[in-house]
Amino acid sequence: MRILLCLAFFLVPAIATAFDPLQINKFADEVVSRHALDRDWVVETLGEAKLQQSILDAISRPAEKTRPWHEYRALFINDRRINDGAAFYREHRDTLEQVATECGIPAEIIVAILGIETHYGQRAGSYRVIDALSTLAFAYPPRAAFFRSELEQFLLLAREHDVDPVAVEGSYAGAMGAAQFISSSYRRYAVDSSGDGSIDLWSDWRDVIGSVANYLHTFGWRRHEPITEMVVIESALATPFIGEKLELDRSLGELRQAAIPVTAEGGDDQPAMLFELEDTDGPVYWVGYNNFYVITRYNRSRMYAMAVHDLGAEIASRVAAR
Repeated sequence: MRILLCLAFFLVPAIATAFDPLQINKFADEVVSRHALDRDWVVETLGEAKLQQSILDAISRPAEKTRPWHEYRALFINDRRINDGAAFYREHRDTLEQVATECGIPAEIIVAILGIETHYGQRAGSYRVIDALSTLAFAYPPRAAFFRSELEQFLLLAREHDVDPVAVEGSYAGAMGAAQFISSSYRRYAVDSSGDGSIDLWSDWRDVIGSVANYLHTFGWRRHEPITEMVVIESALATPFIGEKLELDRSLGELRQAAIPVTAEGGDDQPAMLFELEDTDGPVYWVGYNNFYVITRYNRSRMYAMAVHDLGAEIASRVAAR
């Protein structure tokens, strides 16, 4: 075994990075074995990756974990992002409303996700995806397994969609395009809405809008159902119903029985969650329903889902007023 590892080391053609060559070769062997990829291409592609300390720094301080809700909200719900969102809505109204009719996803929710993710495509990320995924796969132990899987998916994506794996850029976590799909999501949920035979999440807005809608639809969005509502209650009443995990762990019946003033229509067995957000004047309490939970499948954060909800409402109001 020691001899084989030494031989594998010399098979790597001068990888000028701080990555461990043994890890690179082991990973290359695994993906080549699973997917019949060309090993020389895999090793050459990985050899172009550079370890970036800025990526490690960025993943250690995501906004959802370092800011209270009122500060996080202000990052996204402001006049510039609302105005730009309304302009984007008007520009792509036909596509948005067609998708809303077909999939049941409100147009303003799709626009809000694009607004939060990339400011409507204006800020899709400046890190090379190969650098981001390799850095996190081989130099970030807490989530190395996840990012190695995404790196594997990225190589498959490059083969399937004619993407240049050493040129394409994205976020510090390897998310790509205006919709910020990670590699596995791109392969699983992205769709060719334009019907031109390819999927382009960077510049084809029909593909972008259709892919976001398909993602939410696949995770169970329910047409015409509520997303969330604020409830005015004391913390002593709320605390027993707030779970640590991001899941629909309560029912409307439980909340009604506890005199929590929900207004959503639905049977007592309808799933829900109660959660707390820190506003400028203290904690506020919200009930999230199925569609709220679906938004959190895009980004596992209650604050993210609330920002999508609030930004979407402001954009819809601005469009209607115009």
